[in-house]
Amino acid sequence: MRVSSQKISVAGVLFVIAAGAVSGLTQGSTPESKNMKLVGMHDLQGRSAYQPVIHRQGDRWIAYVGTQRGRGVAVNNPLTGANEGSGTLIIDVTDPAKPSTLSHIPGDRTNPTKPSNAQMVRVCDRGGERYLLRSAGDTRHEVWNVTNPAAPRFVVTVADGLKSVHKSWWECDSGIAYVVAEDPAWRGRGTKIFDLSNPSSPVFIRDFGLVGQEPGSQVEPVPAGIHGPISYRNRVYFAYGTGKDGVLQIVDREKLLKGDPTPTPKNLLYPEVGRLDMPSFWGGHTSFPVLGIEVPDFQSERHGRVRDFVVLPSEINSDGVECRSQDSRDMVFLIDITDETKPFPVANFQVPESAGNFCQRGGRFGPHAISESFTPIYYKRIVFVSYFNAGVRAMDIRDPFHPAEVAFYIPATTKNTEQRCVKTGDQERCKVVIQTENVEVDDRGFIYMVDDTSTGMHILELTGAARSIANFP
Repeated sequence: MRVSSQKISVAGVLFVIAAGAVSGLTQGSTPESKNMKLVGMHDLQGRSAYQPVIHRQGDRWIAYVGTQRGRGVAVNNPLTGANEGSGTLIIDVTDPAKPSTLSHIPGDRTNPTKPSNAQMVRVCDRGGERYLLRSAGDTRHEVWNVTNPAAPRFVVTVADGLKSVHKSWWECDSGIAYVVAEDPAWRGRGTKIFDLSNPSSPVFIRDFGLVGQEPGSQVEPVPAGIHGPISYRNRVYFAYGTGKDGVLQIVDREKLLKGDPTPTPKNLLYPEVGRLDMPSFWGGHTSFPVLGIEVPDFQSERHGRVRDFVVLPSEINSDGVECRSQDSRDMVFLIDITDETKPFPVANFQVPESAGNFCQRGGRFGPHAISESFTPIYYKRIVFVSYFNAGVRAMDIRDPFHPAEVAFYIPATTKNTEQRCVKTGDQERCKVVIQTENVEVDDRGFIYMVDDTSTGMHILELTGAARSIANFP
């Protein structure tokens, strides 16, 4: 089929529209952007990617990228010449314009050619060494020594025999790790807490989840499983449900770690400070605390000029055909937690579908995750949101009651970009489409976005009015 393309510019934003007899609007070979520009790109060996983490190691900046099955086959690793199941890519991004691969750890270290994944990565410095905590396959979490990122060394299996391992959190100062997985004894995905202050000798502390998830519970329906926690100061913020039946739970960290670990309803409730139950059609993906925002135009001491918030996206989970199969319009919520005992939503952020005819592009349209960095360059100023076929969006939260988009970037498709297909009756419709999974920033201010449909990792920087909002040194 012959496809013609047309470039249009609206308010300084470049769009490329490709017209075809069946496909409608698709993403093409030209990126779309506003106040954000491409600095460098890495193809990630054509692997589907989930989570990037950027860590400073001396004078070098290293990106650790969790990848996933994607096409469901082992992919060639040019460093070894062998086909390897997707795992953890380690990339030198010291020069973000020229990222270079240092190593790849297959998802299954005992069978490197087996199609696999290792979606989650966290990196911490301990005792003068650097360590990687990652999910491996679908059943376990591992620690690797990455002091030399070009030659990672396996250290220990933290936990095995699990299901649905996913996105954990690791406190680099204390070594406490909140490991996400479904324990066969529990009902749904929960959190296993370990002391990894000595990464080679994990010490199990306790399991944690919502009342109704504990072994032997008869509560129905079973509460939604955890997506991921974030620990900050003396609180741990848990997000459950991902895209439906969401719960935001605020937990006292000390009570969580020192309370009775016996999994009873009383003991599970003991560390809880506050909780927000969401409607059944929205979930909790990332619970990112943004504390101490001075809200513009709030002068009254009675109501509080300085307030605390959690940024909470609900992930869109369904691939849509013109958005018809999507259960709801998912969005990013700003939750006021100034009174922690009564979290309350005060605003939301969403990308208008009409801004890019996103329902016509295929794949998912809606939020996934947000950046999880506390770098002072962006903290309390800008949050970056991965938005599947709408790329990455920069959200100005200086007035958290009125969040506003200030920048975005949607990459061009490449030869590696996979298609997404949806079947309606006997008809299957497929489109090659960007699906931005996760986004992160480093302490230099660079933005990293990775793609579920194997397009690669794009390294970006803010420009124009958006850059002026950030707090660059």
